[in-house]
Amino acid sequence: MLKPNNYDNVKASGEFEKIAVGGHYMTIKKIVERKNKNNGDMIVVAFDFDMRDKQEGYFKKQFLDDVRPDKVWPYAGTQYINVVDTRTGDCSKAFKTFCTCVEKSNPGFTINWDAEDFGKQFTNKSIGGVFGEVENEYNGKTTMRVQLRWFCTYKDAANAKIPDARLLTNTVAKTSSAPAPTTADDDDLPF
Repeated sequence: MLKPNNYDNVKASGEFEKIAVGGHYMTIKKIVERKNKNNGDMIVVAFDFDMRDKQEGYFKKQFLDDVRPDKVWPYAGTQYINVVDTRTGDCSKAFKTFCTCVEKSNPGFTINWDAEDFGKQFTNKSIGGVFGEVENEYNGKTTMRVQLRWFCTYKDAANAKIPDARLLTNTVAKTSSAPAPTTADDDDLPF
């Protein structure tokens, strides 16, 4: 058999670095306005860990290492936020938190609600994020994933407490950290 193309660079299952739990310094890469499944307004926030973070360029590296022809920005580096709380019809707490954290993390920045491209004003703005373990079930198999649990201000990322793991049952588990990855170039990004 001939050695498959790019064999040495393809990662085997399980050979990836996990996101460290706790606070992270992040940069917003892109925001897109969309409709959710109930036709309500939502934003999709793509972010990455910035140069001050212990895992700088984590999602960019994942994107660049993806060998699929239809690759997209990593799911764990993306947050979907409903703009309106469907129960009350008011602004959702998640959207207000996100906007407030961006404004407080970027001195002098104020959201322009009349902007032609609302999301563009957030590109390259700083924000903090708190990551924790979340238990998931897929096809009858239970796994733990580290994902964004909530946004915080950029300065608060340094002292963010590691959240308890969110389990499918009502029990709580302890979490652990992972080492930092290498950084990647800016070429071939989706934005």
